[in-house]
Amino acid sequence: MPTLLHIDSSPLYGRSVSRQLTDAFATQWKSSHPNGTVVDRDLNATPIPPVTAEWVGAAYIPEEARTPQQRELLALSDTLLAELEQADEYVFGVPMHNFGVPSVLKLWIDQIARVGRTFSYADGTPKGLLTGKKATFIIATGGIYDPQTQMASFNFVEPYLRSVFGFLGVTDVTFLTIGGTAALNYGQDRDAFLAPHLQAVQTHAQAI
Repeated sequence: MPTLLHIDSSPLYGRSVSRQLTDAFATQWKSSHPNGTVVDRDLNATPIPPVTAEWVGAAYIPEEARTPQQRELLALSDTLLAELEQADEYVFGVPMHNFGVPSVLKLWIDQIARVGRTFSYADGTPKGLLTGKKATFIIATGGIYDPQTQMASFNFVEPYLRSVFGFLGVTDVTFLTIGGTAALNYGQDRDAFLAPHLQAVQTHAQAI
């Protein structure tokens, strides 16, 4: 039975373009996989602490040797990792914040990038352990950052996510970018603006 992990990182909720599109993706995916399971993870509703020296120390100690306090430090990370490991496919809603990913998504990445769980250096070179997964990143940007545009070099979202997830072993990735969402703040009709993007998202969800 396939499982989709649906992760949102926008703080805007009902006004969020990325949330509306990940919802459409998940709905279409569920329709195409009636026996499948969708697991929702809202990063704005999940208190995620920053990584500390104690957390790093606990992560590098073998599980059987950890103290109760160290196990508690890693409890959230273990929960988030279980969601990643059990899912076959991922869909991420990612608004661009200051040319990069939202802070809550970076905190989540810090919790799941763990030696021995999502990557290893067993043979002296890095090896991603999240293999056989598919990921779709739905990115919403206020401006236009397409390749060959004047602002393309300011887009650190796709390169960062491609690099991080590739390092963790997730190389079957699709990026669907909705640029120019700032127009919605200046009278652009939301339904008309989103129509082609909704179609692209639903088509992709149906195909995978």
